[in-house]
Amino acid sequence: MFDATDKSEPATVQVLVPAPVNEAFDYCVPVGMRVQPGDYVIVPLAGRKITGVVWSVNPASVAKGKIKPIAQRLEAPPMPADLRRFIDWVAAYTIQPLGLVLKLALTTDSAQQFQPQRHFISSGQWPPHLKRTTARQRVMRVLEDHIPRTVRDLAEAAGCSAAVVVSLYNEGALILAQAPESAPPMPDLDEHGPTLSPSQQLAADALVKQVKAGKGGVTVLEGVTGSGKTEVYAHAIRAALQAGQQVLVLLPEIALSVHMIARFVGLFGAEPVQWHSELARAARQRAWRAVANGKARLVIGARSALFLPFTNLGLIVVDEEHEGAYKQEEGVTYHARDMAVARAHRLGIPCILSSATPSIETVVNVEEGRYGHVRLPDRHAGAELPKVELVDLLRESLPRQRFIAPRSVDAIRAALSRGEQTLLFLNRRGYAPLTICRGCGHRLTCPHCTAWLVEHRSGPACGKLECHHCGHREPLPAQCPHCHKPDSFAACGPGVERIEDEVKSLFPDARTLVIASDTLGGWRRVQQSLDDVRDGKYDIIIGTQIVAKGHHFPLLTLVVVLDADLGLDGGDLRANERAFQLLQQVSGRAGRAERPGTVLMQTHCANNFLFQNLAQHDRDSFLAREIALREEHHWPPFARLAAIIISGRDLHRVEVAAQEIRKSSPQIDGVDIFGPAPAPLAKLKGEHRMRLLVRAPRTFKIQFMLVSWLQSARVPKGVAVKIVIDPFTFL
Repeated sequence: MFDATDKSEPATVQVLVPAPVNEAFDYCVPVGMRVQPGDYVIVPLAGRKITGVVWSVNPASVAKGKIKPIAQRLEAPPMPADLRRFIDWVAAYTIQPLGLVLKLALTTDSAQQFQPQRHFISSGQWPPHLKRTTARQRVMRVLEDHIPRTVRDLAEAAGCSAAVVVSLYNEGALILAQAPESAPPMPDLDEHGPTLSPSQQLAADALVKQVKAGKGGVTVLEGVTGSGKTEVYAHAIRAALQAGQQVLVLLPEIALSVHMIARFVGLFGAEPVQWHSELARAARQRAWRAVANGKARLVIGARSALFLPFTNLGLIVVDEEHEGAYKQEEGVTYHARDMAVARAHRLGIPCILSSATPSIETVVNVEEGRYGHVRLPDRHAGAELPKVELVDLLRESLPRQRFIAPRSVDAIRAALSRGEQTLLFLNRRGYAPLTICRGCGHRLTCPHCTAWLVEHRSGPACGKLECHHCGHREPLPAQCPHCHKPDSFAACGPGVERIEDEVKSLFPDARTLVIASDTLGGWRRVQQSLDDVRDGKYDIIIGTQIVAKGHHFPLLTLVVVLDADLGLDGGDLRANERAFQLLQQVSGRAGRAERPGTVLMQTHCANNFLFQNLAQHDRDSFLAREIALREEHHWPPFARLAAIIISGRDLHRVEVAAQEIRKSSPQIDGVDIFGPAPAPLAKLKGEHRMRLLVRAPRTFKIQFMLVSWLQSARVPKGVAVKIVIDPFTFL
C-alpha cells in the first residue's frame, strides 16, 4: 500500500486505462489518499475522467510538475494480482494493446462505478396536487408490502414504464430507501441429481481426484450426446466448492445459459451467478461485486467471464469446448477455451474441457499426453444413440420448389401420428439466401459487404432484405437496378422461414415453431420457446444451430437435416471438422429419453466419408483422417498460424499497404507467408480487406517475429492493420 502522507515514498503510481495503449500512465497520489496495485481509480485523460487500475508503484518517468493527480479512488476490492498478470500475458500473446485487454475486465460501467443501486419505498402520503392515474396507483399498491424496490423492479411489477416510477419519486410519493446488498445464494454441497452409472462414476471420481489434489492440469471429458457430462463434472464442481473455492463454468452462447442454470439448480439447490452481455446493468453490478468479494462461489458465463476478478478460483469448466463461438473475432481477438486453459495453468488449478465432439486441437493434446482424458461411451439411463440414415438427393429428387424430400415427409407424418416431435434443421436464417433477377441474373448484394442480401418475411427484418454481416436492411426493389425489369426478382434457395411455409402447406394441423436468433427477438424469448418445445407445446420445430446443442427435448424423436452439405469443405481447414461437429450435435437431439430416435440427412454427397462416418457413429475414423491430413500439410495443431488483416475505406491504399507489408517480411527457414490476397469477405462494413497468412512450426515464437516485422512496415493513413493469433475462421 502507498500512502501519500508518507513523504519517504515516491508520490507517483502507474495507472492502466481501458484504451488502445501499451503502457500505464504516471499519476501522482493526492495527500491523504492510500492506494495500492490493483486499486480502481478515476483519473483525468485527454480532457475527460476515466476509470483505470493502479498497475504499479514506481518512480515517475516524467517530471513531477507535469503529472496529474488521481481524481478518486473507488471503494471496491482491488483487482487481484493474478488477474493483472493474466491481462499482461493475454496482451503479449495476442499482440493486442494492453489497455484494450484491460477493457475486457472493465466491460460495463456498473462494474466500474461501484455505486449501490437506488431502491424506493412509499413516502406514506399522496401529494395533493398529483393526479391518481391507474399506472401510478398500481405502483403504490406494489409497495404496500414495504419492501424496497428498484425503478426497474417497480415498473415490471406494476406493468408500467420507468417514467411513471420516476415521476412518483420526483413528486414526493416515493422516497429513497437503503437496501442491503444481497449475497448470491450458497450452493448446497450435498449431492443432488440422478444416480451415476458405473462409467459416469469412474469419470466423476477421476475429476474429483484432480480437484482434491490441488494441482493444475487439463482433463477432457468426452461423452456422446445425452451421456450426462454435466452431471459428471458437477461432482468436480462440488469438490471445489467444498474446499471453499470459486468455480467458473464457461458456455459458448447465452442461449444455453437458462437451460444450464435450471440443471445447476437441480444439482446444487441454488442458482449460480450469471455473467453475460444480456444481463441488466444492475445484475452485472451485483455479479461483479459478488465475484470480487468472494461471495459468488459458482459462476456461469460467456467468454468475458474469464476476466472477472475471482479471489479464490479453484476450477474452470469449459462446456462444449469445441464451439467456434469461444473465439472472439472483434476487438481483442482471443479463444476463450485456450485462454481458460492458460488462466488455469497460471493459477495452478484444474481445467475441464467437456464436449461430445472435441476439437482436433484438443484430441491431439490428449493423444500426445498433454491433457488427461475420461470418456463416457453410452447415453444415460439406457437411452440409445439415434439411427442415422442418409437421404441421397441424387437418387431421390426433390419436387419443384420443395426442399423436404418425400422420404422425410413420410417420416414426419409418422412421427406426428405417434405424438412425437420433429426437428427440421437448416443452418440458414431468413426466407431465402439469394434474390436474383429472372431477366438478367443480377444478384442483390450488400452495398457495404461482399455478401448477398437475405430476404426476410418474419421477425424484425420482416419485408426487408438484410445483410447478415453488417445489419444493412433495404426493401425489395420494385424493379431490377441493372436491367430495370419490374417485379423480376425470385427467391433462390431455402432459409428457415421458407421451410416454415412448406411445412404449413404439408402439415397444416401441426403446431409449428421457427427458432432462430433473429425470428424470436432476445435471448429470453428464445429460452421461453425452448421451454415450450420441452413441454411438448409444438409438433414441428424448424431451427438453426441455436437448437443444435445442449438441449434436452424428451418428445423429440426425429431430426431431419436439410441441406446437410452446407458448410462442407469451402476452402477452410476446419470446414469438415465444424460440419461433423454440428451435424453430430444436432443428431444428438433425437431420442434422448425412452423413445428411440432417427436422423435423416438430406445430402447430394452421400458417399462422402464425413456422412458415412456420421451414419456409423464412427467419430474416431473421421478424426483420424482429418488429423492425418492436417499433419501431412502442416496445418494446426501441427503448426502455428497468424493472420494479418489490412483494411480501410480506400481500396488502393489498402492494396499498397498490403504489398509494402509483404515486401518487408522476414525470410526465416520454416516460416511460410501466404498473400497478400483479398479476404473471402473482401469488403466488410464498408471497409476493403486484404489478408496475409503466416505459418510457422508449432514451437516457433511467432509473436516476436510479427512485432518486429510490422514495426518496420510503413502503413499509410486511413489503413488499419490487425493481427489475429491462431485464427479460427478465415473470412
